Amino acid sequence: MKLIKPLLIVCMFFLFMFTSIHSISARSATDFSDIETFMDGFIQKKMDEDNIPNLTVSLVADGDVVFAKGYGFANINEQTEVNPETTMFRLGSVSKLFTWTAIMQLVEQGKLDLHTDINQYLDFDIPATLVVGANKEQPNPITLFHLMTHTPGFEDYSSSIYKLSAEEMPTLEQYVKEYLPERVYPPGEVIAYSNYGTALAGYIVEKVSGIPYSEYIKENIFNPLEMNYSTFQQPLPKDLSTNLAQSYRWIGGEYKEGSFEYVPSAAGSMSSSAMDMAKFMQMYLEGGSFNDIKILDDATVQEMFQQQFTAHPTLDGMTLGFMEMTMNDRKILNHNGNTTLFDAGLYLLPDENVGLFISYSGSNFLTHKELFQAFMDHYFPSDKSVTVTPMKSGDSSKFVGEYQQNRRSFTDPDKFLSLTMGKVLVQKDDSGDLLVTINGNTNRFVEVEPFIYKNMREEMSYDAYGEFNTIVFQTDQFGNIMLTTDGPMSYSKAPWYASSGFTFLSLILVILTFVGSLLFWGIKALVRRKRKTSQPKIEVFGKRMAITAGILLLFLLASIIVTGAPDPLYQLPKVAMGIEPAWSLIVNVIPILLMMSALAMLIYVVYLWSKKYCSIIQRIHFTWLVLMNMHLIWIFWYWQLF
Repeated sequence: MKLIKPLLIVCMFFLFMFTSIHSISARSATDFSDIETFMDGFIQKKMDEDNIPNLTVSLVADGDVVFAKGYGFANINEQTEVNPETTMFRLGSVSKLFTWTAIMQLVEQGKLDLHTDINQYLDFDIPATLVVGANKEQPNPITLFHLMTHTPGFEDYSSSIYKLSAEEMPTLEQYVKEYLPERVYPPGEVIAYSNYGTALAGYIVEKVSGIPYSEYIKENIFNPLEMNYSTFQQPLPKDLSTNLAQSYRWIGGEYKEGSFEYVPSAAGSMSSSAMDMAKFMQMYLEGGSFNDIKILDDATVQEMFQQQFTAHPTLDGMTLGFMEMTMNDRKILNHNGNTTLFDAGLYLLPDENVGLFISYSGSNFLTHKELFQAFMDHYFPSDKSVTVTPMKSGDSSKFVGEYQQNRRSFTDPDKFLSLTMGKVLVQKDDSGDLLVTINGNTNRFVEVEPFIYKNMREEMSYDAYGEFNTIVFQTDQFGNIMLTTDGPMSYSKAPWYASSGFTFLSLILVILTFVGSLLFWGIKALVRRKRKTSQPKIEVFGKRMAITAGILLLFLLASIIVTGAPDPLYQLPKVAMGIEPAWSLIVNVIPILLMMSALAMLIYVVYLWSKKYCSIIQRIHFTWLVLMNMHLIWIFWYWQLF
């Protein structure tokens, strides 16, 4: 008994010391007394390095706005400085969080159910069939739950997002009806970020509430939160039009002004200020209320903060609307967004009751990711060292190859973009580890469990959708190997004939074949003219067909180069923003003309071989031209370019 009392005292002492240290650590972790010095140092350096013209940022903690500041000029010509309270920036896909907030409000009111077929809320039907794959039986209905977790199974049309004129941008109703994508995955199985899915949810808000989407958001979110410098309207209403920051990009040693960008409203058209976004973050961190005004029930917010879908238990996934992230051992809910000229990022740390928002023009998504990483390292550093224990469960060669985003088109010409946008290249080194390249950056991944690989780099990821800390190999509905990782994106291994390497090498071979033939025949024509010799009419006829096909191919190639070249200001081809050249109609018929020429040349070659016209070398030459032309037609057909 004598030992118990001193032991209790010692235990209580250590317990007191532990809780005191923990309390001090928690307070110091949220001590932002140096926040302005930190922000000024990082942001000014970044703006100078990347020529960022304007930027706004806000930070909330424990129910207060800890920091809000504007940097640079909202309008360079007028020397108008960015004001964090009144200067508005375009938010891109951060806008989606407001759509999901509206959905959950209507769920609370009993007007919507997350697990009901969305056709019950629409005035048009989402087809109940899949259009690709051998197994096309009727899939399960798409629900709001699937839309909120980016698992509805839609294909994606990248070229229908941005427009530069109001006339080109359809209304929300027109957009969801005219740009209805095909269903390519069973709902709830494959995660693939979907702008259309969010736009569809916004249209459901409009139909169920009985008022336009932008009006619903204004009445039920903006007004109660006193977000007086926020709108979904495009262009901005007159009373706010002078508050929008002018977008710029540094080109050729000077800032070039961008035009107003029109995007599908519920998916990305919002404009807002840093202080308004601070109120929105406070509302979520305070359990759905702001200044005693309830936007959502606390239980609803807690449900939205919980993981609802992940491709694998080891991966961060999706909550109801928010993307999950783990950084420095802390749970983070975030959403980033961009237009062609603006970028934005919103980050919540629910357990720390902290939220950070940043938006700017003239840069890319890396700026807000780098700022948040630096913020976390400064205020919430990790006190754990990560130890990775490699293992070798088998041959990793089966994972080597090119992986293409599952957020892609399957049925229209946008399918071709999967060869250039968001692809992942997986290679194997001599030790059996995987070398994974995304966005031009290569990292080494080691196997830690069967089919699960960990990234060995310590620096920030260069992926826009997730941290790419862990990758897990699984199988998609088509039997292809699928690469899954953190966030709302997955990738499927491309068969060899659909890889960028095979496709572009094939195009180069076709071009070289026809260009080489044109040059060869041109030189021969000069020699014959000098020697005053003639050639058989049948040979002349064949050459003319091949020359016609070659000229069509060169014209098509030149048109693609001219129209497909990214605009230096918007960093997208102008055709992707609804601006088509005058000759676009002609270009669109070239593949058909090439197909007709291929058929004519095939008949010609069969005739040559059957009649044994021309020399054997000439017949082989013409046969090779036909094969190359037919291979080109197959490429056009496979990539939906007809």
